Amino acid sequence: MDTSTDVWAGVREQVWELGRAPGAEEVFGARYHGFELMDPLTPGELAELEGQLGTRLPAGYREFLLRVGAGGAGPAYGVFPVVRGVDGRWRWHGDGVDLAAPARLAEPFPVAGPDPESLAALRAREPLEEDFEDVEEFDRVYEAWDARMGDLLWAEDRTAGALCLCHLGCALRQWLVVSGPEAGRMWNDARVDDEDLRPLTGEDGTPLTFVDWYLEWLREASRAVAVRS
Repeated sequence: MDTSTDVWAGVREQVWELGRAPGAEEVFGARYHGFELMDPLTPGELAELEGQLGTRLPAGYREFLLRVGAGGAGPAYGVFPVVRGVDGRWRWHGDGVDLAAPARLAEPFPVAGPDPESLAALRAREPLEEDFEDVEEFDRVYEAWDARMGDLLWAEDRTAGALCLCHLGCALRQWLVVSGPEAGRMWNDARVDDEDLRPLTGEDGTPLTFVDWYLEWLREASRAVAVRS
């Protein structure tokens, strides 16, 4: 499905029409993206973008950029836009994009993250303020624990080969894997809750591609607006 341009036929127009329907403002995230889409990239712009990245983007996302838009309306607070800066460099904009390393997008995304048992053991040792009489001692112990958690979950290596594309609020994000065996699929990022990244799946447990992820949002948003109309 990801390699077919047909999946994006009429999608830009559907989003535009949906945003003007009664009740559209009640869709989650609508007040952030307003159902607005940036202009699509030209083939030349996409080639320039991929040339700077040193790798080819997944097919479904490439076609989205070319046929639907360079970002804007989409799941949660929308799809982070990619924009050429005054320096000629292309960059994504959004809450969390700085967590990605564009220079490492050609590296295979690591499917396996931290050892689950090690992560669970560290979470179980989280310092609690009520266990300390001295506030300064608690702060010192907690900072040390938090640093270990950061080393385990937030190392740059964890998201090599992936792009942060969406923010759900409360520092929860979703990523598109660009390289490796998971290329083209979406992953959920709940590290703010001390959980490792996990594949984003549908109701039947099937991993979601970028195409699945976006079109499912469009279907759900359309149903929600129809109920309110």
